[in-house]
Formats: sequence, structure tokens, C-alpha cells
Amino acid sequence: MDKMSEKQWKRLSVVGRLGEGVLTGPEAAEVRGLSERQVRRLRRAIEQHGKAAVIHGNTGRSPAHRISEETRKQVIELARKKYVGFNDHHLAEKLAEVEKLAVSRRSLQRILRGAGIGSIHKHRSPQHRKRRERKAAEGMMELWDGSPHDWLEERGPRLCLMGTVDDATGDLLPGARFVEQESTAGYLGLLKGMVETKGIPLSIYMDKHSALRRNDAHWTLAEELAGEQELTQVGRALRELGIERIYANSPQAKGRVERRWKMDQDRLCSELRLADASNIAQANAVLEKYRCDINRRFSVPARERTPVWRSLPRGTDLDRICSLRYEAKVGNDNTVRLDGRILDIPPGPGKRSYAGKRVQIHQLLDGSWRIYFKGEIVATPPATEVTELRALRQRKRPAASRAFRKAVRAA
Repeated sequence: MDKMSEKQWKRLSVVGRLGEGVLTGPEAAEVRGLSERQVRRLRRAIEQHGKAAVIHGNTGRSPAHRISEETRKQVIELARKKYVGFNDHHLAEKLAEVEKLAVSRRSLQRILRGAGIGSIHKHRSPQHRKRRERKAAEGMMELWDGSPHDWLEERGPRLCLMGTVDDATGDLLPGARFVEQESTAGYLGLLKGMVETKGIPLSIYMDKHSALRRNDAHWTLAEELAGEQELTQVGRALRELGIERIYANSPQAKGRVERRWKMDQDRLCSELRLADASNIAQANAVLEKYRCDINRRFSVPARERTPVWRSLPRGTDLDRICSLRYEAKVGNDNTVRLDGRILDIPPGPGKRSYAGKRVQIHQLLDGSWRIYFKGEIVATPPATEVTELRALRQRKRPAASRAFRKAVRAA
């Protein structure tokens, strides 16, 4: 006879006491949590079949839905070779969608742990934190940041993933890309891609990276008189588009986007490894496919269905707004010198010379140049590599005393 469980022994014992007159029918039913009818039926079955009556008919049989040994071996081999380094949830998705193996995450975990394949994550005890409630609608607040990481796992150069996440839905917005390093041009590219595809948000939450906020303590005389420091290239573009700038005071304050990067450093690295990506172009091709897939899987619905993105006003030159802007004086030879670059300005109407005039120079994100004088384009020099020319920033005077700045503001 098959080995009985504790529950089955207790049922047999209660029926035995009922037969000996120690317990009445209602008492036996109450002790085992059964109805009186169930107790009577169980007593008759024991009288006819003995102890076998309390043993379930499927005891000792292999479950009909049990995962076959062949499938188990296939899962273990895939986890150790093709999908090495994938987390359990991600691996379960790949097995179902690519390998056509329907294995639940719980079953997958039992198979992997039984084969000695541990979780790739080390789990720590959760710490008490107060989670900030998401914004109610898309476009109310965006979170952007850069994540330097060995995304290609030594198959190629170390890259930085720059992206924008909507606070209401958690979507990774169009324009996300891999770049060599977190930079002004990278943030301007994110801004341009977001505005072109989604619209203008109400605010953007960000850290205090030097591309986003001035972190030096130096003031020019003009800044002291104005009572504020000159904006960065990105800050200027945000102001022109009417986007509120919100700065985080600690990494924990922007935990939502930091947790997003942690997930991407797991899942996206696995996708890049699976595609054998080894350069920035291949990585960006994988990223765009990944972005659509991850949004489909993890996007949450906003509490309010109507987004609050604002349309770009008609006639607005977004390329000019999202460009690197400088100001310089034209030389006597009608050229502008920028950190070793020489940009020619052709004659104006009536062979007019611009020598001695101050002009505004813009480098667009495609590398092309525009030189403006009084709002009109006077030259379009050939394109060059997009790089912020920090040497052109006006020389800063030593930080003025707090008392002096306070007196200037009060004047």
C-alpha cells in the first residue's frame, strides 16, 4: 500500500473512533472539517476498501501536465549556452516567444535551481522608502538621464545610454540612443526627438550634470547685474520651449529612472549579447527594437487618459533651438574663429562686410553650421563633428561675495 499522508491518517483515525462509538457523527464531522454526509460516505468506503479508501486515486501517478525530461534538458542547455546571463523572467519570455517552449517562471526557477543554476541577482532585504506617486497624465513630467555602463560587455567600446522616461506611464520615449559619453549634444538630441514625436512636456526632472546646470561658482559682471548665472545650452533650449526644469538633489530622488536603468542593464545587455552587437550602430539598432518591446510589456496606464503634451508653435525652428549656440566677433577677413575652426562669411547684400560685427553661430545636431546676424542667416559653413566648444565660454570672474550679489539684486 502506498504511504499515507498525515491528513489521510487522521481521516482514517476519526472514522475508526466513530466505529468504536468514541465519537458521534456530528463530532467526527466537526473534528475533520467535513460535512456529516461526507463522513458517512467516507465510513462506507473504508468498510468496503479498507485503508485504500483514504488514498487519492492519483497518488503515485505522474501528473499529466508534468514537464517532460526532454524539455527540462533543453531548458537547462539553453540557459547555460544561448541565454546565459538572462534573468528568470526574461528567459521565460524568450523560451515562449523564440523557442516555443511554454514554461512558467515558477517551473523554470525550479528547473534551473535543481540544475544548480542560481539567480543572477542578489536579493537584499527591502528598505522602507516612500514612493512618489506618478504624475496623472502623459507629458506632465519627463525623467531624463544618462547611464554609462559596459553595455557591450567588452565586445566593443564602453557606451552611455541616454533616454527619456515618461513619469506617468514609464515608457522609454523615442530618441533614446547609445552615445560615447553623456553630453550636451546628447541631451539636445533627446529633447528634439521627444518634441518631434510626442510634443512639448510641462516639465523635465533631471540631475545636476554639468550639461544641464551650471555647477561653477564664477559670475560675470552681466550675471551679477542680472542676479542669475547664464544657462547651459540645454537650459537655454528648455527655457525657449517653456519647459520647467526640476533638479534632483540626490540619486535617490530620481529613483524611478535609476530603477529603469537597472532593469535595462540586465535585459538590454542580454539582448545585445544575443544579437552579438559590438559597435554603437548595432547597439542602437537593438535598442530601438528593445524600446518598443519593453514599453509593451511594462508600460502602465496613466490615471488620466488625455495627454498634456503641447504642440510646437507654427513657425518654430526646432533645429535652431536644439543646437549648440555661440557668439563671436567677425574678424577683418570676414571669418569667425572658433576653438581652432575658421568659418568664412560670404559678402552680404551689396558686397557688405560683416567685419567687427557680433554674430550668433549655431551648430545643428547633424553637424551643419549656421551663422546669424540680426536674426538672418548670413553663412552656412560645411558640417563638422558635433562637439560643444567649452573654450568659447566667456571668462568668468572669481565668485563675487554673497553680500555684493545681495546688494546687486536689491538695487
